[in-house]
Amino acid sequence: MLHTELATLARVLRDDIAPHSHSESAVLSDRPHARLIRYGTPEQLTAARAAGTVPVLLVPPLAVPARCYDLAPGSSPGNSVVEFLLAGGTIPYVIDFGPVTRAERRLGFEDYFDSFVPRAIRDVVDDFRGGGDAVDLLGWSLGGTLSLMTAANDPGLPIRSIMTVGTPLDYMKLPPYPLVRRILAPTGGRPANYVLAALAGIPAPLVQLVYRGFAWERELKKPWYILKNLNDDEALARMQVIDRFQRSLPGYPGKVAQQMLANFIVRAELGTGVLRFDDLTVDLRSITAPVFMVGSHLDAIATHAAVAHGEQLFTASSHVEFHTVESSHLGMLTGAAAEQHTWPAMAAFRARLDAERLPS
Repeated sequence: MLHTELATLARVLRDDIAPHSHSESAVLSDRPHARLIRYGTPEQLTAARAAGTVPVLLVPPLAVPARCYDLAPGSSPGNSVVEFLLAGGTIPYVIDFGPVTRAERRLGFEDYFDSFVPRAIRDVVDDFRGGGDAVDLLGWSLGGTLSLMTAANDPGLPIRSIMTVGTPLDYMKLPPYPLVRRILAPTGGRPANYVLAALAGIPAPLVQLVYRGFAWERELKKPWYILKNLNDDEALARMQVIDRFQRSLPGYPGKVAQQMLANFIVRAELGTGVLRFDDLTVDLRSITAPVFMVGSHLDAIATHAAVAHGEQLFTASSHVEFHTVESSHLGMLTGAAAEQHTWPAMAAFRARLDAERLPS
């Protein structure tokens, strides 16, 4: 028994318990900061086109790798949104924004919602050729913010619906940002802006450290968790999947980081729904497409109140749904809680939209 447990511990240290698996995919375009990937086999694509299903474009958060939607296909509980969508007959696409270095320091939100994401939406519709020439957007965390900004910025885009998971829509409901705002308001946030400019954004090591800080209890208990589960490869594999994800977090581009400080915190524009970026004004209140949101009281990154604020914002939307799924920030998207609650609610939402498309 001791020999077996020591062997398992060695595998934990080598990070080789969880398989390095990925769903089958094809790269459709490899543009800088906007790599577009389609998941699924040729047979699944043919079946989805024939059935007329609406494809889903997965929009990752900034400072998070695109594979957050396909963490560990084939594992239990479900750790792949991609696998779930494919099993239901939907073809998922993902836009990969790529790594963030000093070279990306001039990228701002407008590059994403006015260029990268709209172009990906059009490419998805052109590639799929079915489902009424429309696409559903799914964004986790800041990916949901980008999705909403994209829809609000160009009402003519073929977007059927926007689905968000753990997307805060009022940073004044996220501690400690109200205090940060009071401190920075007299200077307009200029001292912090100078720091962000000098760093060319928020570097990856700092992002990874902060993410672990939000899950400090998990990090503190990890040695005990490993020892307790030396005979449970499934539990250790789940741990390794999350650890790999945390180690892969990239940074924030410089201009985006400065805009988050100015627009989301100092000026608190996100909570009002009206955001101003240079010569572009984005009014989230103007979104008419159906909106689906998921929040949690257990989320240490996006509070339940900050996510639920969307119910007050989307007054022009034809349909607004808010669901509470009590799990962590990542757990609402992937894992046991997502498999049992988030994904079925999402499927039911899309099924209602499908029913509305059918001729009476």
